[in-house]
Amino acid sequence: MNFLGFDVGGSSIKYAVIDETGKFQQKGSAPTPKTLPEFYAKLESVKNTMADKYTLHGVGFSLPGAVDDKAGIIGGSSALPYIHDFPIRDALAAMLKLPIAMENDANCAALGEVWTGAGRNYQDVAFFVLGTGVGGALVHNKEIIHGAHLHGGEFGYIYISERQNILSESGCSGALARRMAKDRSLPIDALDGRAIYQMAEAGDTAARRYIDDMYAYLARAIYDIQYIFDPEVFLLGGAISTRTDLIPGIEQHIDRIIANAHVARIRPVIIACQHGNDANLLGAVANLKQKLRI
Repeated sequence: MNFLGFDVGGSSIKYAVIDETGKFQQKGSAPTPKTLPEFYAKLESVKNTMADKYTLHGVGFSLPGAVDDKAGIIGGSSALPYIHDFPIRDALAAMLKLPIAMENDANCAALGEVWTGAGRNYQDVAFFVLGTGVGGALVHNKEIIHGAHLHGGEFGYIYISERQNILSESGCSGALARRMAKDRSLPIDALDGRAIYQMAEAGDTAARRYIDDMYAYLARAIYDIQYIFDPEVFLLGGAISTRTDLIPGIEQHIDRIIANAHVARIRPVIIACQHGNDANLLGAVANLKQKLRI
């Protein structure tokens, strides 16, 4: 049994045919169209091409914004304004002539990891994606917790401190780069997370301090979520999650928090994600399978 998955981003649309076990049969990508008619045309073209080779049982979408699959509407905002605030799911179903399911991109990444990746052996998971900001998802019994306002798992909004405000402004590689650029009067996009780590490894004490601050802020958020949601495991995604020093750095600060809290006995379990750029495609299909009860 095969399904078609789309991962829609601001610059590219990734797509894949994935079977019921999570195995990729074929995948590709294309630039994201500039208009809604072009967007529809590209999706239909990919679907028709894949349907000539495979029997497809549905189409799953990973999309930016506040995706409401029940209402079939994408709220919020994104780099693709033409996908928002109208019944897009019904339009896609009518055009593609297959069952449709759609979900937010961070939620899809979490579902992909829980289906066949680092979270496959767990039921309750807190998922972080660390990039230009901090995104996330909460998974209970391998299903997304959306919340009353579709903001379940929006960890980037966690208020961390008076000085750094929210986690998205302090707990990711993008925040590191923005802080360092501002402090050194550089253009805001002059640095990236990799450059900050290289500076730290070359002996730059300010870069080392910024990295340690990031670990501390993430540790606070993870500790708090452990005692609010009580997940079995935390999954960390994003390019920075491949660094071998990320999780030990966070854990050092968690151990300090637990020691200071005295009564805390549960030490969060933190592991890195496995699927990288494929997680959203897998999650789009995993979400579709859940909706179809397959």
